Amino acid sequence: MPALKKTVLTVLSAALLSLSVVSPAVAADKDKTDDKQPKPTGPMSTVGGKQLGEAGTQVNLGGGAPVLPKDLTARSWIVADAENGQVLAAHNSHWRLPPASTLKMLFADTVLPALQPKTMTHMVTEEELAGVGQGSSLVGIKEDHAYTVHDLWLGVFLRSGNDAVHVLSSMYGGVPATVAAMQRHAEELQALDTTVVSPDGYDAPNQVSSAYDLTLFARSGLQKADFREYSATATAEFPGEQKKGKKRKSFEIQNTNRLITGDIGVEPYKGIAGVKNGYTTHAGNTFTGVAERNGKVLLVTVMNPSSEESHAVYKEAASLLDWGFASSGKVTPVGELVPPKSAATGTGKGAQQEGATDAGKAGSATGAGAGKKHASTTAATGTSGVWTALSIVGGLLVVLGAGVFLVNRRWPLPDLVRRLPRR
Repeated sequence: MPALKKTVLTVLSAALLSLSVVSPAVAADKDKTDDKQPKPTGPMSTVGGKQLGEAGTQVNLGGGAPVLPKDLTARSWIVADAENGQVLAAHNSHWRLPPASTLKMLFADTVLPALQPKTMTHMVTEEELAGVGQGSSLVGIKEDHAYTVHDLWLGVFLRSGNDAVHVLSSMYGGVPATVAAMQRHAEELQALDTTVVSPDGYDAPNQVSSAYDLTLFARSGLQKADFREYSATATAEFPGEQKKGKKRKSFEIQNTNRLITGDIGVEPYKGIAGVKNGYTTHAGNTFTGVAERNGKVLLVTVMNPSSEESHAVYKEAASLLDWGFASSGKVTPVGELVPPKSAATGTGKGAQQEGATDAGKAGSATGAGAGKKHASTTAATGTSGVWTALSIVGGLLVVLGAGVFLVNRRWPLPDLVRRLPRR
């Protein structure tokens, strides 16, 4: 072969090779472009089923089942049947992520049984509000003002008020006691992805939960009439500042769950009945919701959508609920929502009963103060004429007076509060 021709072929081969080889840096950039979704950095739990421990989207479509919604951007999500516990589909559902205010579901499920009756009043101190994190969502509680337990829970559920959480925690026995009780209750519910550091869900080092665990908290909380009522309330009157010589006025608060109240670009979801939303800079937007259609009750949890679309967390939750209702009976479950440990064994005491015992002295002391009526407060009905709490249906999981769970794998929910008129 002539030398000139050989040289030309060598140069052409080198040029073609340079076009086909991509540097590691460029390849890495391409991977980032092709895979915009973050992934779990380590192995995930298999509580509820082996498939739930696998990364990515898990769904077993059957004949006639619709495909999952497009453009889902959440780091983690889950859709489950609230009654039989079947997980219809999931995406990184055991990924441990910051929960934001959706952790308040665990707070309420733990503390609500101990702080009764709802008419009990409490005089708020400066110390009780001192530990509220900077930039926290607040309902507007004032020190040296009295509030009923009912007022405070409305502040927690509607306005996600961290000030209300800290006051209730003080009534329960203090923030450390409340955090410990919440952690015990999470373990009782088999929510093993959860580490509780603050009772309000405010960003804190190592405070994590998962879409799976948040769904367990919602399912457990919905067994309680008070929890159902508060989480489904759209608007309520909240006691305002008491000015000397004048009658104490109230102001309206609205639920920040946009699938209940609606907002620009978001319509109230048909059949929605709660549960809780959250947001922090670290956690992004988080949301757990429960909805009922034609006798079917579904739970959905969505954590940290990357979409920059307004109210993306609600839109993705709504689309997943739509899919879940349309897919009923057409998919093979990818796992299950496990029952509490004591429900699985038929014996044992729930952590909420333990917490009630632990906080009994503190609650009783506060209750004694209630008899003195520190101040006249406005008892908010929380209904605004559109919410009604309905009676408990037969077959509901029963918690006996001794704290023993009646075994029922189906674990049907009470007849949920419903938004009137139905859309």
